[in-house]
Amino acid sequence: MAAATRTARVGAARLGLVGRKLLSAVIVLWGSATAAFVAQASLPGDRATVILNIRAGQAVERTSTELAQINAQYGLQDPLVQQYFRYLRGLLVGDLGVSYQQYRPVTQIIGEQLAPTIILTLTTIVLAWIIMIFWVTLTAGRGRRISGIGSFVDTVTAGLPHYWLGIILLLVFALGLGWFPVIGGSGIQGLFLPALTLAIPLAGFMGQATRTEFENSLEQPFVLSARMRGMGDLGVRLRHVLRHSALPAVTLSGWALGATISGAVIVETVFTRAGIGKVLTTAVNTQDLPVVTGVVVLIAALYVIANLVVDAIYILIDPRLTSA
Repeated sequence: MAAATRTARVGAARLGLVGRKLLSAVIVLWGSATAAFVAQASLPGDRATVILNIRAGQAVERTSTELAQINAQYGLQDPLVQQYFRYLRGLLVGDLGVSYQQYRPVTQIIGEQLAPTIILTLTTIVLAWIIMIFWVTLTAGRGRRISGIGSFVDTVTAGLPHYWLGIILLLVFALGLGWFPVIGGSGIQGLFLPALTLAIPLAGFMGQATRTEFENSLEQPFVLSARMRGMGDLGVRLRHVLRHSALPAVTLSGWALGATISGAVIVETVFTRAGIGKVLTTAVNTQDLPVVTGVVVLIAALYVIANLVVDAIYILIDPRLTSA
C-alpha cells in the first residue's frame, strides 16, 4: 500500500512538472509570436503603402485601387486586435503569413531551406559532443597544470565568435590547404567546416559545464572500486565517470539546439550554404518582414521543443528533479 502511494505521488509530481514545463513553453511561444506581430504592425506609415514600396523597391505615391487590393489581401482594413487574433489562429495551423516579395506562403519559403539548417545543427551537436568528450577525458583530473590548461581552452573556445572563427577556418583549410570547398559545397566536405565552426564554441560551453562534475566523479568510491577490478584509466573515465558527469552537458544540449540554429544563420552566410540563414539574410535586405518574423518564430518554436525533450530526458535520468 505504501509503495503504491509513493508511486502515485511520484507520478503526480512528474505530471505536475511536465505541466509547468508545457505552460512555460506556451508562454515563450506566445511572447515570441506577439513580438513578431508587433514588429509587423509597427511599420511606420500606412502598411499597404509600405508593402507596395518594398515590392517596387522605391517610394512612390499609390492609388486608392492599389492600396485597396493590398488591404484586402492582407486584411489590413480590419481592427488591429482582429488582425492579431487572426495571426495567432494562423500560427496554430502553421500559417506564418505571405511574403511581401515572393507572394508565397512564408512556411513554404522556409520549408524549402529548412533541411540543410537542421542537418547542420544536428551535425554540430554531435561534433561538439565528440570534441567535448575527447578534451575533458584527456585533460580533467590530470593534475593542476593540465586541468588548468583544459579549463583555459574551454573558456577561450566558448567565447569565440562564429563569424570570426568561420573566416579563420575558411582561410586556413579551404583557401590555404585546399582541403574543403571555398564556397558552398555538398556532402561531408561542404558540411564539415560550417559544423566545426559552430561546434568548437559549443564544445567549450559544454566542457565548462562538465569538467567540474567530471573531476568530482573521479574522487567517488565507484571509481576506486572499478580500478581495483583491474579496469584501465580510460575505461573508468568513459564507462563510469563520463556517465555520472554528463548531465550538465545534456541540459545544455536543449539550449544548444536553439543557439546553434541561430548561429547557423551567420555561418551559412560565411560559407555560402543553403538554409534559413540565406532566407533570413535575403528577407532582411529586401525588408520582407513576414519572412523575417517567420524565421524568428520558427527558431523560438524549435528552441522550446528541444528544451522540452531535454527536460523529459533529464527527469528520466535523474528522477529527483520531480521533487524540485
